[in-house]
Amino acid sequence: MKALQLEQPKHFRQIDLPEPGNPGPDEAVVRVHRVGVCGTDISGYLGKMPFFSYPRIPGHELGVEVVSVGSNVTNVKTGDRCSIEPYINDPNSYASRKGRPNCCEKLEVLGVHRDGGLRPYFTLPARKLHVSKTLAFDQLALVETLAIGCHAVARAQVTADDTVLIIGAGPIGLATLEFVRLTGARILMLDMNAQRLEFCQNVMGVKETVLANDKVEEELRRRIDGRLPDVVFDATGSNVSMSKSFGLIAPGGRLVFVGITTEEVSFRHVTFHRPEGTLLCSRNALPADFDNIIGLIESGKINTDPWITHRTPFDSVIDAFPSFTRPETGVVKAIIEL
Repeated sequence: MKALQLEQPKHFRQIDLPEPGNPGPDEAVVRVHRVGVCGTDISGYLGKMPFFSYPRIPGHELGVEVVSVGSNVTNVKTGDRCSIEPYINDPNSYASRKGRPNCCEKLEVLGVHRDGGLRPYFTLPARKLHVSKTLAFDQLALVETLAIGCHAVARAQVTADDTVLIIGAGPIGLATLEFVRLTGARILMLDMNAQRLEFCQNVMGVKETVLANDKVEEELRRRIDGRLPDVVFDATGSNVSMSKSFGLIAPGGRLVFVGITTEEVSFRHVTFHRPEGTLLCSRNALPADFDNIIGLIESGKINTDPWITHRTPFDSVIDAFPSFTRPETGVVKAIIEL
């Protein structure tokens, strides 16, 4: 079967692999129908993702169909449509036993540390499959992106009384938006790309957007009755933005890093000490997040219709992928169809 391997930054190649054999007792073989392209994939393609190893078959946002299951598997059956939780953890690790499999010391993420879904079939632990009886493969491929935002908002303990600033209107920022919106909090979106802010307003229904400039703090204070936001999510992956965000929280505020950078992040201690700020990092998501999100989409509380802006067939990925790295193309979420 054909697969796409990122041999090194900016260089895909098509390879041939054997089809998987029978699954082990706790495994399942799945057929891949949809693969979402996210910031991790783009950073891996550009050589900017710190955890990415080469050569690698990318793809961790997946809508799949179960083809066969091992003898011990009871949570899924042949024919089930599923989203994949792509964080392959060691269940016996300290983090996993503490209920934090998302930051397991031995964690391997599909498409990052081990080969992912840009291939027709592969085998994985069946416990990483989350079933829906009604969602389309497109929707199932969006669940992992949404899970990043779900986990981040839970980490920040956002309430309806909070004013929230989300920095970065890419997919992770928009995923964060979806779950902040469910809390009833006031939301402001900040980005340096006017086109993305227009998308937030016209498509995602965001009422308050701020174009990044040298006077962001002043603009936020003007809009929020002279103060700053209670919660700031930085979803940019930019060390410059992340460094500046320490100065944008209200007294007692929380700053949450959802994006990741390989560069140094710095701040003057007094800037963050004065408001008695709390810094949180949010990594991946938890198993329960996937089931929660599937239920929210099934019930109509999350509308996935605006998300997918670009599509490409599997055979066109090598030619199309560079365009996904350029903001001017208007890509929010690209989907690869197998």
